Amino acid sequence: MTAFLLGVLSSLLATVLVLVAGWFRVGRPRWWLVGLLSRLTGTGITRLYGRQGSSEADLARDLARARWVKVLVGRGNVLTRDTFAPLWSGSPTPVQVLLPDPDSASGSWLANRGTDLGHTDPGFGPELLRAQVRVNIDYLDRVGRRNPALDLRLFDLPNTFRIIATDTGAYLTFYSRYEHGRHSPCLHLTSSGTLYDAALGLFEFAWANSAAARGGDG
Repeated sequence: MTAFLLGVLSSLLATVLVLVAGWFRVGRPRWWLVGLLSRLTGTGITRLYGRQGSSEADLARDLARARWVKVLVGRGNVLTRDTFAPLWSGSPTPVQVLLPDPDSASGSWLANRGTDLGHTDPGFGPELLRAQVRVNIDYLDRVGRRNPALDLRLFDLPNTFRIIATDTGAYLTFYSRYEHGRHSPCLHLTSSGTLYDAALGLFEFAWANSAAARGGDG
């Protein structure tokens, strides 16, 4: 049942993202109308970024004032950049992080993602993506030794979306199959909307089915 609900929620969120992204590409969106539709439907979509990478300034601002943070990412490079640096060195804000398990023997989600990226990025393949995830796990393992508010776990589920949520909102990206996540459209969801609740539900499902990260090399 949980797997079925995960699929339904993923399909719902992906459909909304595709519709809004299509409107964004057709022409300049009328943001007052987006806000109106958001309030009328209760979806809670407040902003759309044509590329995930363009959301980082707003994301950094929201992280700086967050009471808690939940992160599910497909690779984790954003966790090593300036966007997250204040969380690692500042006051101990509780942060839950989910990264894909690069050593999972039960599935091939991460390998499939690496293969897909190789279609448009010739330097990519399953082993390179696994290696990059391992580097980010080691980085966060070191951060966690100094910051006990960081809780890192590994998941073994379809590597198709990114969630970065705080108590006030969430940034949601569904990865294009053959493109890096930074090139995919990203939605900002207010905490009063139904899609925010759905995104948190996806995170909690993945968290409940994750495993503790193994320590790095020190």
